[in-house]
Amino acid sequence: MLINDYLINDYNSPQTEGSLLRDLAEAMAGDFSNQKQAFADSRNYAHIRVFFRPLPWEFFSAIGFYSEQVYDYDLWTPYRQGVHRLVERGDDIYIENYSLNDAMVYAGAGHNRDILQTISPDCIQRRYNCSMVFKRDGDILRGSVEPGNKCLIPKKGIETYLVSDVEITQTTWVSWDRGINPTTGEQVWGSAKGPLKFEKRASFASELPLSNL
Repeated sequence: MLINDYLINDYNSPQTEGSLLRDLAEAMAGDFSNQKQAFADSRNYAHIRVFFRPLPWEFFSAIGFYSEQVYDYDLWTPYRQGVHRLVERGDDIYIENYSLNDAMVYAGAGHNRDILQTISPDCIQRRYNCSMVFKRDGDILRGSVEPGNKCLIPKKGIETYLVSDVEITQTTWVSWDRGINPTTGEQVWGSAKGPLKFEKRASFASELPLSNL
């Protein structure tokens, strides 16, 4: 299925108030774009698309996603890819993050389900200390990297630790990833101007295996 084959702004999937796992999964499932932000300030923000596509229940025996981030002008060359498992822990959701072996083999899986179906559990590796923790704050779902500053990412010859803050609603996604020098506390990479602000172009909530919850 090509990118134009699904309906834009399809938010008609049923909502169930009170289930943090369900609400977060439905909010995450989608095609997001920061087009408005990029057009308003093209010097500081590129036009980026973020895809979070639900995986079959059998992949984790839990709610899971494949994700990719791409520049809008080159949808088949993502600069970030991952696999994610959602774990319910009472008043928060713990999201395990995984990297893909030979990730570019699966490029485009965010908007092409034929490619998505080729991803298997034996081609991923857990990224320890890099999980996200999400909690509800009114109508907003707020997430950040698990405590400890141990999610290490080498950039520019420096071992940095990831600081990531995310705010999600059913129609928006705001995220700010920064790499911090553990010795000096200075920011090494990531936006210096503030978070990326995305709007949901299409919902993939209908693909979630919610009947298994």
